[in-house]
Amino acid sequence: MTALDRVAAAFEVLLCSGFPTQILVIAVLAAAGMRPRTAGGELSGPFIFALTLVDTLLVVVLVGFFFRARGESVRDQLFAAARPWREVAVGLALIPASLLLVVFVLVLLQLVAPSLRNVPHNPLADLAKTRLQAAVFALVVMIAGGVREEIQRGFVLRRFEQYLGGGAAGLIVFSVLFGLGHLEQGHDVAIATGVLGAFWGVVFLTRRSILGPMIGHAGFNLTQIAKFLLIGS
Repeated sequence: MTALDRVAAAFEVLLCSGFPTQILVIAVLAAAGMRPRTAGGELSGPFIFALTLVDTLLVVVLVGFFFRARGESVRDQLFAAARPWREVAVGLALIPASLLLVVFVLVLLQLVAPSLRNVPHNPLADLAKTRLQAAVFALVVMIAGGVREEIQRGFVLRRFEQYLGGGAAGLIVFSVLFGLGHLEQGHDVAIATGVLGAFWGVVFLTRRSILGPMIGHAGFNLTQIAKFLLIGS
């Protein structure tokens, strides 16, 4: 392994982190006249959904391209577990485990640092006010969260294992970035989300397959949509 290999791997991680692709998509949507917020200041559903789905496509294509460019198989790198049905069972078990973990972290933060709850109303709740909006949002979060983010996480962790200092380093870096990506929902939510991302990352590093985390992540997101629809935040 050479220094050039490390630089190339770092470049791949940067491109697949979601930040460059989202900046590109935001610029394109803005040029097309779309705005991230409505006149009333709420998040715009069409903008967020378009951004999320197009970014998902770009990230998945990039990950596939970078694996193939190095002669690697997507299946071997991200779905190496020998028994897929066992990973499905793991994924289903991860849904309640993820919920409990987030509740625990949020309650703990409320006890030790209540000032971290700086966003009383989750802005994403505005995207699921009706059943139709909730159905569309559910589809988007399953694709973007369950598919894109777990492919991203698996790719980043594999590149760190191979070239950038090990899986543990990758787990820390991507979990921090994952949490920061949710800052708009509040500092407490960002921390809880970072911890949750680390949890899913540990499952991948342990089992060598993103299938379980994909199912757990999608299921967790669906429970959040149901919560928004039922209680609004």
